[in-house]
Amino acid sequence: MMDTRLSLALEAGHVSLPEVGEIVVLGASGQSLAGLPAERLLLVCDDVASANSYEAQGYTVLSSLPETAAAVIVFVPRGRLEGRVLFAQAAGLTGGQFIVDGVKTDGIDSHFKELRKRGDCSAAYSKAHGKIFTCQLTSPAVVDDWLDAGKGGENTDGFFTVPGVFSAEKADEGSRLLAAVLPEKLGKEVADLGAGWGYLSRTILERQAIETLHLVEASRAALNCAKQNITDTRAQFHWADATRWQPRASLDTVVMNPPFHTGRKGVPELGQAFITSAAAALKGVGHLYMVANRHLPYEEVLRARFGFVEELEGGNSRFKLIHAAKPSRKR
Repeated sequence: MMDTRLSLALEAGHVSLPEVGEIVVLGASGQSLAGLPAERLLLVCDDVASANSYEAQGYTVLSSLPETAAAVIVFVPRGRLEGRVLFAQAAGLTGGQFIVDGVKTDGIDSHFKELRKRGDCSAAYSKAHGKIFTCQLTSPAVVDDWLDAGKGGENTDGFFTVPGVFSAEKADEGSRLLAAVLPEKLGKEVADLGAGWGYLSRTILERQAIETLHLVEASRAALNCAKQNITDTRAQFHWADATRWQPRASLDTVVMNPPFHTGRKGVPELGQAFITSAAAALKGVGHLYMVANRHLPYEEVLRARFGFVEELEGGNSRFKLIHAAKPSRKR
């Protein structure tokens, strides 16, 4: 068994768990849970790939928060406000006490300082470029402002979003550019891969000829936002990994602004996998419309998966707009 910061802290007694009762884990996104009593763990994951991976390992994954817990472990996410929301949720489950585990690059030091202003924190156990500690708040009410912030609200484009979803404040520039060049005719069966909170999907659904639009999104929080933003009955929502999702019937068009980061690390292979998935989902006469940062190396996989590839006008020095057709459905 590989030792983790959490397992070492538990073994050394820097943090402890109750001997009985359910232990809720918030913010888990691939971290090892070695050293924890697996049969007592309840995981609440936002990312579908992480949820599927943990389920495959035999862990119980919930779709929403339980009402109470004997203990809560919070793995700190990248976003500061997103982390504060998780702390407030953890406090509500236990009455105020929870364990926090995070790395320096995700702001664990600033979280530690802020939590000490609102309650008591144990000495931080430092290991592997991160820290772990126990926080005891006087009451969940002292972080009600964080909980309220997590409820989300309307952004500058008039869409409902919550902290932690991509480009929550407003639609990103790439999506705006792509929306402006989409043709009027997209066919009857269309998918928005990596749909986020629904900006591109609303533009797509302005076309009356569309019969079904599949919104495929890996983030549960983003997809829940999309469900509030897109009330058109032609929309179907899928909490799924777009690189593995397959429609029941081949599609006329795929529209996408694929991600190319995992955490802070750039992963161009992620966008390449989106392209491969899109080609496999399309009819032989289907079309792909996508936007990408200009430096990303997508042309080779596009040419390998599509018989026709062109760059559309409307891009700029940062973003390229691509139309591809004549897909190979072979994965």
